[in-house]
Amino acid sequence: MRRPRYRGQARAHLPHVLAANTVIAANTERLGKQPRGESALPRPPTAFQDHHDQQGIPRLRSWRAVS
Repeated sequence: MRRPRYRGQARAHLPHVLAANTVIAANTERLGKQPRGESALPRPPTAFQDHHDQQGIPRLRSWRAVS
């Protein structure tokens, strides 16, 4: 939802609030399905990460580690 249906700040506020509530509800549902006491499963590696693994290039823990 990028553009509000109505023009003006007051009328555009309601669609923004509804969109935010939808995201909050989806995240709450996702977290509710997660087993208690366990962290989320790691995501599978991307094609870029697979390529680096095949070439023997070490994988950094974070992009912030690059200086």
